[in-house]
Amino acid sequence: MLRDPDVLVRVRRSGLVDRTSGLGPHDHVCWRYTAPDELRERARDFLADGLARGLQVWYVAPGAAADLARDLRGVDALDTGLRTGAARVVSLDATYPMGAVVEPDAQVRAYAEATEAAIAAGFAGLRVAADCTPLVGTPRQLAAFARYEHRIDRYMADQPFSALCAYSTAEVDDAAFAQLACMHPGANSDLPGFRLHGAGGRSTALGGELDLGNEELFALALERAQLRPHDGLLELDATGLVFLDHRALTRLSEHAAALGATAVLRTSWPGAAKLVDLLDLTNIYVECAP
Repeated sequence: MLRDPDVLVRVRRSGLVDRTSGLGPHDHVCWRYTAPDELRERARDFLADGLARGLQVWYVAPGAAADLARDLRGVDALDTGLRTGAARVVSLDATYPMGAVVEPDAQVRAYAEATEAAIAAGFAGLRVAADCTPLVGTPRQLAAFARYEHRIDRYMADQPFSALCAYSTAEVDDAAFAQLACMHPGANSDLPGFRLHGAGGRSTALGGELDLGNEELFALALERAQLRPHDGLLELDATGLVFLDHRALTRLSEHAAALGATAVLRTSWPGAAKLVDLLDLTNIYVECAP
């Protein structure tokens, strides 16, 4: 019913990520940084690695374009890329007015068009390192951007578009960061505890641990993801799931019921089927993964 989990592992990095090099053309990482120098170093690694893979790369951040270009200089591949157009800088200040609320679907379309343009120009795809901090400063901005993070992740799962989404610890607190990080397959912090992200095609991946500490965040993530059943089934590839408690299963059952669907949970965690039986959750079917 779901894709081979081994394919998912080969295509996308999932879980805790401690470096920004060595990532593939479909990877999507949420990165929490403490100082601008740290972000510049991580972005350079991520983008130089993308150039080595034949991707066009963009550096998106607040500030003047000339200053952003200086952030990348000093790395031979990026110096060359800036001259040839293989590497580009995009100023958030010039793109979005202060306090702008991102429209999720429009933003996904914009990156899809940019990816297609990169491929048409002879690149293998597009890679973006973005400091997204200015776009999540208010509750309304945060909610819209979290929705966008899930939508763009579903696009990445099937298309050669990869991204590093960075957020400053000085401006994005733990609670806000957790709302964003849980929509990514990879992050440099285990703060959210779980991951809800695209798995390619019509499937969604669920990984990590779901317990009392993140029950409300899980419910919020489900609502923002706006998962769509197909033929009455809401498919969840939970091969990366380590643990979930009865509260999380109840939340999932309620969410599926609101959609008029049966949730199919593919997992190798043995406790899932037992909990579903004990709770008599008739609209959750546990499919055992090897």
